[in-house]
Amino acid sequence: MKYIYGNWKMNFLDQDVNKFIKDFKKEKKPANVEFGLAVPFLHLQKMVKKLQKKCFIGAQNVCYAESGAYTGETSAKMLADKKTCFSLVGHSERRTKFLETNEQINQKIKLLLNNGIMPLLCVGETKEERAEKKTKRVLKTQLTKALKDVPNGKKFIIAYEPVWAIGTGITPEKSEIVENISYIKKVLSENNYLGICVLYGGSVNPENAKSLLGDDIIDGALVGGASLDAKKFVNIAVNLMRE
Repeated sequence: MKYIYGNWKMNFLDQDVNKFIKDFKKEKKPANVEFGLAVPFLHLQKMVKKLQKKCFIGAQNVCYAESGAYTGETSAKMLADKKTCFSLVGHSERRTKFLETNEQINQKIKLLLNNGIMPLLCVGETKEERAEKKTKRVLKTQLTKALKDVPNGKKFIIAYEPVWAIGTGITPEKSEIVENISYIKKVLSENNYLGICVLYGGSVNPENAKSLLGDDIIDGALVGGASLDAKKFVNIAVNLMRE
């Protein structure tokens, strides 16, 4: 099984969503591939209603508090009430632009799990951290702090997204992706988180899917820009599964 998840970020009006739904339903999807899409809050209800049977629908963020005076935020309980399957947590854009901490991310993960929603935790190093050969140290810190006191046996997904590769068109060598995902799985195993899927994210498209993701240690992809086009999104899976 491979996992192709997308992140629409802050894109799409209703007319765009309607077109995507129509196009996605028409595309022939390969067997043994699970699709998921993290969409803006305003589109969650429509996407769950129209596409949930063909693609898991998730949120792009959740509040670190259960409820209360947090104007503009959305709680895990609210997401569960809308039958949201998963939520991104720890995306680098949230960490850098909104100054989210590992401790807040940890709180979000626990609240999501308590409400029956699967967290999709993003981890990854910056260009400077990579240049200073701190990648593994950064990954271990992000993982251990985000998963502090999270019980074993809970379902979640990890996305390894090197910050320097997100939306830049620059991609690492596959050997580097394999090395870092192998390390992530090692850290998870050492903490008794077994059978956790780890995806790669960072400028993935149909043309480079096979060369980037074609290794058993890589469980799939978290896709940004290419997930805005239903045909491109599905073709990432088609090309990846092609012999």
